[in-house]
Amino acid sequence: MYQFENKSQFTNEQTEDVLKKKKNLFKRVIKIYALFFLILVAFGAGVFTSNLNNKTAQENVFATTADEILGIFSGTENIDPALFKDAWETLHQYYFKRNQISESDLFYGAISGMVAAVNDPYTIFLNPEVTDEFTQELNGSFFGIGAEIGRKNGALVIIAPLPDSPAEIAGLRAGDKILGIDEQDASSLSVDGAVNLIRGDKGTELVLTVLSKDENTPKEIKIKRDKIAIPSVTYKLEDNLAVIKISHFNSDTDSRFIKIAQQVLRDNPDGIILDLRNNPGGFLDVAVDIAGSWLQDGQVVVREIFSNQKDSKDYKAPKELDLSQYKMVILVNEGSASAAEILAGALQDYGFGTVIGQTTFGKGSVQQLFELKDGSALKVTVANWITPKGRTIDDVGVEPDEKIEYTTEDYNNDLDPQLDRAKEIIKE
Repeated sequence: MYQFENKSQFTNEQTEDVLKKKKNLFKRVIKIYALFFLILVAFGAGVFTSNLNNKTAQENVFATTADEILGIFSGTENIDPALFKDAWETLHQYYFKRNQISESDLFYGAISGMVAAVNDPYTIFLNPEVTDEFTQELNGSFFGIGAEIGRKNGALVIIAPLPDSPAEIAGLRAGDKILGIDEQDASSLSVDGAVNLIRGDKGTELVLTVLSKDENTPKEIKIKRDKIAIPSVTYKLEDNLAVIKISHFNSDTDSRFIKIAQQVLRDNPDGIILDLRNNPGGFLDVAVDIAGSWLQDGQVVVREIFSNQKDSKDYKAPKELDLSQYKMVILVNEGSASAAEILAGALQDYGFGTVIGQTTFGKGSVQQLFELKDGSALKVTVANWITPKGRTIDDVGVEPDEKIEYTTEDYNNDLDPQLDRAKEIIKE
């Protein structure tokens, strides 16, 4: 994830398919738009063009709305369109702070509730304000903390902090549960809602209440927002081993990787350690291109499966610089998500190296962003990914060949047992 996997550093999610087309991001409209506005068009017209204090106007609005809902759900049992009107009138008549009710909030809340009912954490409704901020994040014109956020087992979690980002420097780690954001309860927040609260002006301070995976007591972490500009690929030669760290799959990642691959060929190391830990994903096509440094030309890197199960799309590797002659270990953890899982899964399926670390995050779905008429948008899950051998990634992740833990104690003492084990495997 865009992914949107909801990146507070870019931030996020970017779903791969959306980010690939971000120049045309807001030019697509899908049929579900019609559904939303068939259900709510009369109510929306009442909200924005009618005098809602006029009882007759309200009754006309709800009569039309009820007819539209009845038409959509014709033949469906246990649905009474009049409930929409009843709920709206009850709020306006009995709610303690009814004079503070925002009609537009009710309107967008109705849409949000309908979208939330599909029970997919990545399918969400964005009101015009959030949509505008999301566009800014895709263009990189904002500041954040440099952490990818997602939902796992019902909890809001840190998927991955980027190296040397404010989030990592402050002590956030992959798997940390976010309980609060500036004293606001985060338990019911959507991923995009949380990202919206976390990002802000450069230099401003944010307080997150988090519970680390190997701790029992929540703690508050103060983080200062800043511009995130971290190289997506780094390289170092250690003990004559090439250690390539890919922190995310950005627009410049492929070109950076090619230069590093050329350096690897010049250094001719004993082996390669491909570090995909805490990589939250990014552009799908970049991950596919990088896979071509090991796979043969035209081999499938990942398959995209749509809901009808008949249609599928194969993403095939182009032939890049050939690194397949080197023994390799791939490092992953619970912060490896989306495109990182695709690359690791493909290399594992074809036998290019040993995967060690922890089971990856399990973000194997594809989202597209569709603009609605008023500047709001829908981010909709449209497909799932599977590995070349047909393994599901979504909610499952990529299982390492050898599980090695990396604890808070290791982190605090500058130890890296996963990297150490990778070196041992190559030297064996």
